[in-house]
This record gives sequence, structure tokens and C-alpha cells, in this order.
Amino acid sequence: MSDDKQATLYRMVLPEHTCPFGVRAKQMLEQSGYEVEDRVLSSREEVDAFKDEQGVATTPQIFIGGERIGGADDLEAYLADA
Repeated sequence: MSDDKQATLYRMVLPEHTCPFGVRAKQMLEQSGYEVEDRVLSSREEVDAFKDEQGVATTPQIFIGGERIGGADDLEAYLADA
């Protein structure tokens, strides 16, 4: 599998809440033939630390080829242009 079909997905899955945008992003990547490295953020602390580290306000965040694509809506636009 070529590197351009590998993606890393950081998404929130807390005991009381699974982010629907993360689920949607994973489905879009898989349907587009990407091998997904699914990085689950499983506590509020992990989510907050990730957002601070990346300088972003929301999850999920998708990376393809080491480049941050953004959230689920950004991914949808990226895949539409691919």
C-alpha cells in the first residue's frame, strides 16, 4: 500500500460520548481506500491536551502524509478534490 493512502485519525471516544464526526471521518477515509491509524482520545484530559498541542479547537483531526487536513468537513472537501 502506498504512503498516500495512509491516514492518521485522532478522535474522541469518551465513556459517555463518542464523537459522531470522528465516526464519520473514519467511514469517509475507509470508503476512499485509506488505511486508517485510529488514535482514540479516551478522556477529556487527552482531548484537551491534544487540542492544546495541535493548536486546534475541535476533534477529530485527520492527517494524511504527515499533513494536517483538519476536521470531518475539511476531510470531506479534501476527498472531493482528490
